[in-house]
Amino acid sequence: MEDQTDPLQAKKMAAYMKNQFLFYGIPSPKRKALYKDFLKEEKTKKMVDWELLDQCFEDQHREFQYFVCDYLVALAFYIPFEEVDRIQAYIQKGNWWDTTDALDQVIGKMGLRDTRIKQEMILWSKSDEIWIKRAAIDHQLLYKEKTDTQLLETILLNCLGSHKLFIDKAIGWALRQYSKTNPRWVESFVKQHHTALSSLTIKEASKYLTKKKTCEQ
Repeated sequence: MEDQTDPLQAKKMAAYMKNQFLFYGIPSPKRKALYKDFLKEEKTKKMVDWELLDQCFEDQHREFQYFVCDYLVALAFYIPFEEVDRIQAYIQKGNWWDTTDALDQVIGKMGLRDTRIKQEMILWSKSDEIWIKRAAIDHQLLYKEKTDTQLLETILLNCLGSHKLFIDKAIGWALRQYSKTNPRWVESFVKQHHTALSSLTIKEASKYLTKKKTCEQ
């Protein structure tokens, strides 16, 4: 990726991430195009090259860490439950919302075929680490009708009262996304736990609920 460096874009991307990480300055579409064929070939092997991913994640440039995330999303079907600790380690090393929000998709895909992920996510929701909690909250974000509401409620309740911006946002986004599928459940949850939810969480969770009520009037 080094030969694709764009210093001006790299500066902008670093600034967006609060200057915590180095970037080559490769936009997402261009970056993904660089390894599209490689990922297609890797999927035919039906196994994850953890040695390669570990090496890439150690690179200081964020694009290599994004590659690891994209790789794992693409090959999530071939990741056994026993490797969940590896995903957790990448979340911890990534240490910010961008890699967390990509890697929780991997956990989500794993959870659709292995029920042991449910208990693991409950454990993660009790973690003192903000990004581990956030991954637990949002791992069902794309589940729609497959959402386990009992699991969602348990995880959200475990995370209430953190007073952390990225946790409050994650709770709000989880509720907002599920409100597209089951608005009554979300409305009931917000009403029942209104005093424990932050104003930010309520605002995010109510986005589509408010639109729905407006349309019905």
